[in-house]
Amino acid sequence: MAQRRSLTLLSTILLFLILCTLSTGRPSSDLISDSVQDGLRGPQFLQLNRFFADESCDQTYGFLPCTTTVLGNLFLIIVYGYLMFLAATYLYSGSELLLELLGPGLVGGLLLPTLGALPDAMLILVSGISGSTETAESQISVGMGLLAGSTVMLLTVVWGTCVVVGKCDLDQDSIARDGKDTKGFSLTESGVSTDIWTSYTARIMAISVVPFLVVQLPQLLNSTSGRHFAVLIGLIISFSLLVSYCVYQVFQPWIQSRRLDFAKHKHVKAGILKHLGSFEKFHNDDGTVNQDIVEKLFKMIDGDNDGFISYAELRALIVGIQFDNVNLDQEDAVDKVMKDFDILTRDSKVDKREFKEGIERWFEEAKCSGDSSHEGGPGAKNYLDDYHKQTKREHYLLGGQSDEATEGAGNPRWTIFKAVLLLLLGIVIAAAFANPLVDAVGNFSDATSIPSFFISFIVLPMATSSDAVTEIIFASQKKERSASLAFSELYGAVTMTNTLSLSVFLGLVYVRGLSWDFSSEVLVILIVCLVMGAFASFHTTFPLWSSAMAFVLYPFSLALVYVLDTYLGWT
Repeated sequence: MAQRRSLTLLSTILLFLILCTLSTGRPSSDLISDSVQDGLRGPQFLQLNRFFADESCDQTYGFLPCTTTVLGNLFLIIVYGYLMFLAATYLYSGSELLLELLGPGLVGGLLLPTLGALPDAMLILVSGISGSTETAESQISVGMGLLAGSTVMLLTVVWGTCVVVGKCDLDQDSIARDGKDTKGFSLTESGVSTDIWTSYTARIMAISVVPFLVVQLPQLLNSTSGRHFAVLIGLIISFSLLVSYCVYQVFQPWIQSRRLDFAKHKHVKAGILKHLGSFEKFHNDDGTVNQDIVEKLFKMIDGDNDGFISYAELRALIVGIQFDNVNLDQEDAVDKVMKDFDILTRDSKVDKREFKEGIERWFEEAKCSGDSSHEGGPGAKNYLDDYHKQTKREHYLLGGQSDEATEGAGNPRWTIFKAVLLLLLGIVIAAAFANPLVDAVGNFSDATSIPSFFISFIVLPMATSSDAVTEIIFASQKKERSASLAFSELYGAVTMTNTLSLSVFLGLVYVRGLSWDFSSEVLVILIVCLVMGAFASFHTTFPLWSSAMAFVLYPFSLALVYVLDTYLGWT
C-alpha cells in the first residue's frame, strides 16, 4: 500500500513538471498554438487538431499551459481530471486512517462524507468565484454540470453496475441467495438484495432534493421578483439538511458500522484460508485450490463423520484459529460463515460440495484482493498471508480493536502524520487544479461549440467520484451485507452532493448575484433522484432488469436537457 502511494505521488509530481515544462518561457498568446508569428511557427506542443476557439486562451495562474485546439484541451482535461481523481483518492485514504483514532461515529458520519464531496464542492466553487460577473455566469454552468452529472452518474451508471456485478439467484420469495449465481443474466430470476436500513438511506437521499424544488418555485409560478430570495431560502434549507444529515450520521453510523462488520467477516475468511494454506500443496501448479486438501480439512472439521459440518463443528474451527487478538463476536462470525457456505440446501449445515465451492470463492477473492505478483505457484501462500494482513488492517482502521499493530497503525503519532499528510495533499491538489480543469472545460467547449454543461456532466464526475470503484467492489462480493454497504454509501454520496455541493453552488449564486436559470438541469436531478429514491425506498430486492432501467436513465437525462434547452428554450 505504501509503495502504491509513493508511485502515485511520483506520477503526480511528474505530471506537474510536464505541465510546467510545456509553459516555460512562453506568453499566453504563444503557448500551445498553431499560429505563425514573424515568419516562424509557434511551439509544436499539442498541435493535434486545427479546430480553434474564437478567442485566445489565458494561462491559469500565469504559468499552467492552455490551448485553443480540441485535442489539446481534451489532453488537458484528462491530465487535470486525473489529478483531481488523485486528490479524491488521497482525501478518502486519509480520512479512513483517522477512523483508527476517532472511530466510525464522528469520522464515518461527518469527516468521510464531507471529504468525499470536497472535490465536487471545490470545482463548483472555482467555476463561479473568479473573474467578472459575466465570466462567472458563463462558467457556472460547469459547476451545475458537475452537480447534476455526479448525482445522475451515481444513481444510473454506478447503481446499475452494482446490480450487474452483485447479482445472485432469486429464490421463491424474491430474495437473492448469497454467493449463488447460476441464472446468468436472467432479468427476473437474478438480482441483488439489501437490508431495510439501506432503504432508509434511500429515503434520506430523496428528501435531499427539497432545496431544488424551493429554488425552482419562482420559475414554476412565472415570477421574476422572488428568484434571488428563493435562492437564499434554498441555501438555508440545503445547509440545514447538510448539518442535520452529518449530525444524524454521527449518532446513527449505519454505514460505517456495517463497513466494520464487513471487515470483520473478511478477516475471519482470511484466517480460515491462512489455516488452509499451512497445509502442504494447498494450491495446484496453476494456482487453483487442491481439492484433496480441502476434502482433508472437511473431514477434520466433521468430528462425528456424518458427512456434514454442523454449527457446533464450525464454531470449534473458528475458536481454534488464532485471529491475532482481533476482537470478534464468535457467534456472529459462525453465523456469517455458515451463510457463506450453506447456499445450496439452506439447512443450517454444510455438505462437502458446499464447503468446496465456498473455499474456492474465498480463494478467488483473496487472489483478486492480494498482490498479483504472488498469483499462482509457490507465491500462493504469500498472498494468503498478505490477504490476512490486509483484512486485519482494514478491521483495525475501521475502528475495530486489536492488541497488535500492523504497518504502523498502532502508533497514533505515525497514523496522525500519514492521515494529515494525505488530507493536506488531497486538499492542495484539489485546490490547485480545480481552476485549470474548469478553464480547460471552457476552452474545449469554445473549440467544439459543445455546451460546457454537457462536457462537465459527462467527464468531471469520473474525476471526482473515486469512491464509486469501492462501491462496485463491495457489490461484487455477492452478499446481502456487502450489497447493503455499497448501496448505502452510494445513496450517502448523492445526499452529500445534493446538500454540500448544492450549498456551495447556491452560495455562489446568491453572493455574486448570478442568475438562476437551470430549470432543465434541476428537472433531470429531480427525476433521477425521485425515481431511483422511490424505487429503493420501498424495495429491498432489485432484479437484474432494474439495472437496465438505471442505465437508460443516463442517456435519457442528457437527451432531456438537450431537448429542453435547444428546442424549448428553457435556458
